[in-house]
Amino acid sequence: MKSQINILNQLQELVLTRDEHHRIGDGSHMDALDQSIDALVDKLDPQPKALYQRLYKKDHIVMAPMVNGCCAVCGMRLPISQVQQVRLVKTIQTCASCGRMLFNEEDDAPRSTPEPHVRGEPRKTGISRFSAEELMICDLKSATTEGAIRELADAMVANRFVSNADALVAAAMEREGILSTAMSDGLAFPHVRGVEGGGLTIALGISRAGIVYDDSGAKVNFIFFSVIPVAVSAFYLRLMSGLTESFGKKENRDLLLEAKSPADLWKAFMRATRHTIR
Repeated sequence: MKSQINILNQLQELVLTRDEHHRIGDGSHMDALDQSIDALVDKLDPQPKALYQRLYKKDHIVMAPMVNGCCAVCGMRLPISQVQQVRLVKTIQTCASCGRMLFNEEDDAPRSTPEPHVRGEPRKTGISRFSAEELMICDLKSATTEGAIRELADAMVANRFVSNADALVAAAMEREGILSTAMSDGLAFPHVRGVEGGGLTIALGISRAGIVYDDSGAKVNFIFFSVIPVAVSAFYLRLMSGLTESFGKKENRDLLLEAKSPADLWKAFMRATRHTIR
């Protein structure tokens, strides 16, 4: 059954990748993604296939990681007996609350490590809900995609936003292998889905010389690296739309390029997104 769970997780990632491409891409890869999705569906056994198709009609998020004995999507605490069944992977288990198929998060999977909110501290707004000055790199040193993602992942780990930089980089590069997240205007949006334990987090890195990001040969100057809990996958699409709207404007990209320090870059990031990220 573990192989079926793996197929279902690959299938969900492909479907969400297609949703991203449909929302902000140019549509050129839709046919290839559809074919890959159909091929994976055909690999499912009859029972998980029927369950997948039933859940898919309601929501494209059909798989939910089990974290600390809970469904990571709806937060339902699972009975101890079911927790054991999810770990054993002998049968497909579903959440009694949201109905999604459950799988056990790997022990070495990256996890969010959020700071607790201090009572009396003002609630964050805009992009500050998802990022911070500590996650700004105004001069990436690496000239490769993997190296740039590594710098951003290391910043997340060093500042205790998330754990396990190695796993983050590996997962991000695996996602890039499905479909490049590079876009027009020198923007790229690498991300890792399924980082549970906290909220969506974004690090931003700038390469003034530009990085040849993928096989197309196009150069990328602005890399927005995100870690995403499965439950907020739909929100991430809206967030990406807001970021592409903001930085599709040359004046906002110029603001980022003018930054000389993380503090400058953070101010520019907040200023450029004040009307699109709320």
